Amino acid sequence: MTSLAKPQVPGQVKHYLQFSDLTREEYDYLLKRSAWLKAKFKSYETWHPLHDRTLAMIFEKHSTRTRLSFEAGIHQLGGHAVYLNTRDTQLGRGEPVEDAAQVISRMTDIIMIRTFGQEIIERFAANSRVPVINGLTNEYHPCQVLADIFTFVEARGPIQGKTVAWVGDANNMAYTWIQAAECLDFQLRFSAPSGYQLDPALLSKGAQQHLTICANPEQACKGADLVTTDVWTSMGYEDENTSRMNAFKEWMVDEELMSLAKPDALFMHCLPAHRGEEVSAGVIDGPQSIVWEEAENRLHVQKALMEYLLCGRLD
Repeated sequence: MTSLAKPQVPGQVKHYLQFSDLTREEYDYLLKRSAWLKAKFKSYETWHPLHDRTLAMIFEKHSTRTRLSFEAGIHQLGGHAVYLNTRDTQLGRGEPVEDAAQVISRMTDIIMIRTFGQEIIERFAANSRVPVINGLTNEYHPCQVLADIFTFVEARGPIQGKTVAWVGDANNMAYTWIQAAECLDFQLRFSAPSGYQLDPALLSKGAQQHLTICANPEQACKGADLVTTDVWTSMGYEDENTSRMNAFKEWMVDEELMSLAKPDALFMHCLPAHRGEEVSAGVIDGPQSIVWEEAENRLHVQKALMEYLLCGRLD
């Protein structure tokens, strides 16, 4: 079989570094394509548009879902993955990001990076000859939110005009949800304790039309279509764990909080979850939770994304 991937032109390569990198029209395509690819997967139908293509996966942060979904995804599309941990490569010994990008992008067809600062992945992409995907940075987690939105659409239909409640830290997930709300035209309510609020400098001018800052989680969840949260202490902030546990103790998503949302509201969590901290066992394991479908859908949306970045539209 011949790969459907198109030759990449240096300087004209399309990357996916944050949610705002794609348009609403592109997301409409990706959501439909994800559903198509998922149906193929469930029917055990072979589809290898990326035959003989190679994905480089660069990890500076630990991972379960990101590695598994990308490695399985590229295999299901007919390609294969190479796992690179910065501790085992020259990147871990001080090789400039720019030099690594030049070399790795000449030997592979697409690159996924899971690292700390967004600035690192931006520098890498600027020197890459092939598409670069953000597998997670401190600032953004676009693949996860894309999977979350696909999961909502699967279960409830279009997200346009809906209300999403974010209960928790002003972290990479929160900022990505804000970008998604602006791009896809839904409302995001954000609630976090004092000291963990959003940085206005990181918000676009158009974000305010789709964002409501709530003083407490009850206000955020009231009448919401979707309630979502994350761990209170993300990777890299372990030294703040004790202070965060104290600050967020009133922000647990429990049954009482979920009862304020719409009767058919969904609950999501990007995982891993700490039951009894940011979410109660009764919620994450309850009937409104859709976290396992959400986790699986990382596989399908990332397949659609890799296919799109390398092949363009195939419909």
